[in-house]
Amino acid sequence: MKFKTLITAAVIGLASISMATVAAAADKKVVVGYQTDALPSSVAIANGDFAKETGYEIDFRRFNSGAEIFAAIASGDVQIGYVGSSPFAAAASRGLEVKAFYLSSISGIDEALVVRNGSGINTLADLKGKKLAAAPVSTDHYQLLALIKSLGLSEKDVQVFAVPQPEIVASYNRGDIDGGFVWDPALTELKKNGKVLVTSKDVADKGAPTFSAWVATSKFAADNPQFLKAYASVINKYYASFAADKAAWGPDSDNAKTLAKLLGGTADQQAAALKNLTLLTPDVQASAAWLGGGDQSGAAKILKDTATFLKSQGKVSEVLPNYGAFVTADALVSASN
Repeated sequence: MKFKTLITAAVIGLASISMATVAAAADKKVVVGYQTDALPSSVAIANGDFAKETGYEIDFRRFNSGAEIFAAIASGDVQIGYVGSSPFAAAASRGLEVKAFYLSSISGIDEALVVRNGSGINTLADLKGKKLAAAPVSTDHYQLLALIKSLGLSEKDVQVFAVPQPEIVASYNRGDIDGGFVWDPALTELKKNGKVLVTSKDVADKGAPTFSAWVATSKFAADNPQFLKAYASVINKYYASFAADKAAWGPDSDNAKTLAKLLGGTADQQAAALKNLTLLTPDVQASAAWLGGGDQSGAAKILKDTATFLKSQGKVSEVLPNYGAFVTADALVSASN
């Protein structure tokens, strides 16, 4: 199903799902963790559409990284979260029972290694002896380590600091580090005094693909399937609008202004960040290539490959036989039909 035709389907799906969900979900509450990534669906956080269409009272809480969200999930404070595949692989490998039910984006140019002007870095060959940073256990951290390994280097050759993005921006501006692998709004900030050396897509092409996803605890997913269907339908609606009506998401649009108010930065920056996303249509997500193939699904394979790499780096102690139990296309298939 193409995004243009998805608009009508999403609206119809939302109407039918919402009526059933509101009746069945009175007084239901859920805590959802999100991050500062620019996503079309984040507008639904700000304007209340997620709560309206699911019929649940949703407590949205902002976090600096997927690792922080998984810590909150493990403690029982959060039931649903927006995370990257690297912290996802680490959490799954440690036994946290969660399921990805929607892929927000895949490796693209919305995450990148930015090197500071005056750092002496002009090519990948110049990274040896430099100081770089990424958020702890993030997809950026994973891809930075994978990039270094692909160059025949190690963390002995390149100093890698695992620190939250706000600290990366501050250290970069002080000149304490030479570059950072980041996403927006940090990406925009670092580019003000530097240049993109390599993007997430570039590293994916070298053999380390990543994705970002909405995950739910396995218990919540089992107990609240209608909520996940309605939640996925809301995302579909906003992604369809973004694909079909670029003017509605431009720098002067209400959507861009809403994202800036919610996530930080300016409307211009949010509109530019949205253009960097690599999105998958619902039918592609639900296919065996991503969420619909069980143990052999693309998302499960990425999780296992990521976990294998993290183990080689001493970041996790165990790699599971397969990761099919951590992905599901159920909510997506229902939401897109």
